[in-house]
Amino acid sequence: MTKVSDSVMREPFDAIILGAGQAGPPLAGRLNAAGMKVAVIERKLVGGTCVNTGCMPTKTLVASAQAIRTARRGSDYGFTAGSVTVDMAAVAARAKKVSLDARHGNETWLGGMANVELIRGHARFESADTVAVHGRRLRAPRIFINVGGRAVVPDMPGLHDVPHLTNTGIVALDVLPRHLVVVGGSYIGLEFAQMYRRFGAEVTIVERSDRLIAREDPDVSQAVRDILEAEGITVRTGAACIGFAPAEGGVSVSVDCADGSPASVGSHVLLAMGRRPNTDDLGLDEAGIATDDRGYIRVDDQLRTSIPGVWALGDCNGRGAFTHTAYNDFEIVAANLLDGGDRRVSQRIPGYALYIDPPLGRVGMTDAEAEKSGRPLLHARRSMKRVGRAVEKGETQGFMKVVADADTRQILGAAVLGVGGDEAIHGILNMMSAGQTIEALRWAVPIHPTVSELVPSLLLDLS
Repeated sequence: MTKVSDSVMREPFDAIILGAGQAGPPLAGRLNAAGMKVAVIERKLVGGTCVNTGCMPTKTLVASAQAIRTARRGSDYGFTAGSVTVDMAAVAARAKKVSLDARHGNETWLGGMANVELIRGHARFESADTVAVHGRRLRAPRIFINVGGRAVVPDMPGLHDVPHLTNTGIVALDVLPRHLVVVGGSYIGLEFAQMYRRFGAEVTIVERSDRLIAREDPDVSQAVRDILEAEGITVRTGAACIGFAPAEGGVSVSVDCADGSPASVGSHVLLAMGRRPNTDDLGLDEAGIATDDRGYIRVDDQLRTSIPGVWALGDCNGRGAFTHTAYNDFEIVAANLLDGGDRRVSQRIPGYALYIDPPLGRVGMTDAEAEKSGRPLLHARRSMKRVGRAVEKGETQGFMKVVADADTRQILGAAVLGVGGDEAIHGILNMMSAGQTIEALRWAVPIHPTVSELVPSLLLDLS
């Protein structure tokens, strides 16, 4: 990239935001309301991963897949829908419209801010307070980096000799794969695996570890595997030597597992092997901004980088990999900078969801993490077969469980794998965020019939 000449005058701004993902636009809104002149620089699509290639299009696809499955299960509910056919072009068009509408909404929002200029282009640091973009040099005492991340494409044998997809490409796919091979058995891969199986594709998941979603407890991993295999998905764990080669009708993916065929031949291959930050071409060295060995920008507990006046928010700081943590990064920075607050990353309770169907809602520590802490623990677990709302819906797969500190009586972590799990987990998350004890949640009076109503009963089982 051509460096902007030093003779080009530096344009003064009160703040510069690099990236218009989940943290950038709301931060621009707060700074605009405070009367600051703000430049928002976006080199690709306003809205970032969530709006364009992540949450919004994928959860739209998940919803289509869920509706298709319900139609096929009509006899379970007392009706007949007949033969169900899937129009992948229509499914893809629906997801695309949801994404485009959200992006347009973000662009309109930014465009309506009187003090904000949206600049399209690739920005690079020239110094700690100056960035260059499309022949312009912008200077500000406050710079906020919100550049997000992208899919990891590892250097694996034969990979660059075969066609392959990442999340960016597969959300735009408008044809049904004959056989989708998903390389990576974690959150993104599992969601696409299940949805495409429901659309009608043969699906194989290939995972290096000996179990799926290895960061979860073994019982959660096994239950998720059971759910997927029950729908006809082939799961190949312990794939010690993954490689790729052209094959008739597609791509051969070698797995070298202890059981089963040594290779799977797919018409399409999806790589879902993690994410990396978009920090390698920002000129961070020119500004003296420190990164770790994976490229994540080093930040303190208030999201300040190694250089005064520069903050990093969202996926690029390695302190969270979710839309909600990116938005909370904005909240922390805005509260501290504009409201005289003292908000910190360490104050938030980690929570997330896996959007297979039924979903997994997770908050706090896993059982394994709690055990490593050395605290005296209380555990409780309840099958979704004992949850009336799940029985009524005909969705009894999964379970809910909680782990608590026996001395402080505070909940340390919980998982709800089952219908409504992504929503039911919030009752526990909110009590944990408020620092409340088991007894405070125990004496709540939840609405019947819901999945959440079983949480107080679950706490009674703690032992």
